Amino acid sequence: MLDFFKKKQQGDSVIFKIDGMHCTSCSMNIDGELEDTEGVYSAETSYAKAKTVVAYDQTTITKEKIKSVIEKLGYLAKDYDSV
Repeated sequence: MLDFFKKKQQGDSVIFKIDGMHCTSCSMNIDGELEDTEGVYSAETSYAKAKTVVAYDQTTITKEKIKSVIEKLGYLAKDYDSV
């Protein structure tokens, strides 16, 4: 059981720039959907900064799948480092 928590803390993270948010409820919507997605440990979306930081297990979910979850909600997600 201890290995599970250790692995969880060692997850990868990705940052996306988010276009299409209108208010703070949008950021909460993104966080809620991502945190309900298998393999995602946490999501922190900032409406003010128009970005989301996602901690995830790369053996369970890909960066592209995370991006598609965001885009299915009606937002545009771009890799933060390519913006």
